[in-house]
Amino acid sequence: MTEEVRLTAWVRGRVQGVGFRWFTRARALEIGGLSGFALNLDDGRVQVVAEGPREGCEHLLDWLRAGDTPGKVTGVTEIWDTPRGGYESFAIR
Repeated sequence: MTEEVRLTAWVRGRVQGVGFRWFTRARALEIGGLSGFALNLDDGRVQVVAEGPREGCEHLLDWLRAGDTPGKVTGVTEIWDTPRGGYESFAIR
């Protein structure tokens, strides 16, 4: 049985105004089975919340850290939790 999790990640660097949220959503949809959102924060970071299979969330986190993203990621901080639900798909906020 696949463990369902909630990943919340805060991405630092030049990640606003470069299509980062759009590409994050596209990657989450490509991975499949994930729901949640990507949101610009007032301090210049992007918050990414993803719920779904642990393997899919780990894959998304690896992508966020890999440097294959728009802009320039200088760091990612994450926390893991149990899913809360309430997301129909993966959205840009």
